[in-house]
Amino acid sequence: MNYIFYLLIVISIVVSAINGKLEDVVNSILSGAELSVKVAFSLIGIMAFWLGIMRIAERSGVVDFITKLIKPIAKWLFNEVPEDNKAIGDIAMSFSANALGLTNAATPIGLEAMKELQEINKDKNSASNAMCMFLAMNTAGFQIIPATVIAVLVGIGYKNPTEIILPTLIVTGIAFISAIILAKLFQKIWRVQ
Repeated sequence: MNYIFYLLIVISIVVSAINGKLEDVVNSILSGAELSVKVAFSLIGIMAFWLGIMRIAERSGVVDFITKLIKPIAKWLFNEVPEDNKAIGDIAMSFSANALGLTNAATPIGLEAMKELQEINKDKNSASNAMCMFLAMNTAGFQIIPATVIAVLVGIGYKNPTEIILPTLIVTGIAFISAIILAKLFQKIWRVQ
């Protein structure tokens, strides 16, 4: 993939030099670099804010409360996982972080949940139904507040970055429900022995 990007950059520079537009390409590179730094700093700010909110929520017991709300649903979706297994809590926390748009914060929690699911997996060479369900749901990426996207929009100077919330909620909700339905359907088609 790196070779493809390198090739595209070289071709664009050569073509712009042939057409006398090399100055425009250099100006675009410099303005793009400046914009990427602005966006990166706005992302740092919003991620620090939301990670701080998550830490406060965790220490104040809000995350545990959300986990308790999500646990019955998680137990139904992941019925092969023992009720007292740590994976159920990790799965609930991962979805809470994803729902708040904190995909970076959800990743380590999700990896921990996958480790827990692998420990109870009977066939260590194949993903269990619970692992497939968790992966499908994480890939769908349900979000109530797309914090990262809002941060990018703020970083590029968009006038109303919060207008992305409703469309994101609709699209990620449909994807999330579709992922659950398809995973359950495939579990019935390909039964694990």
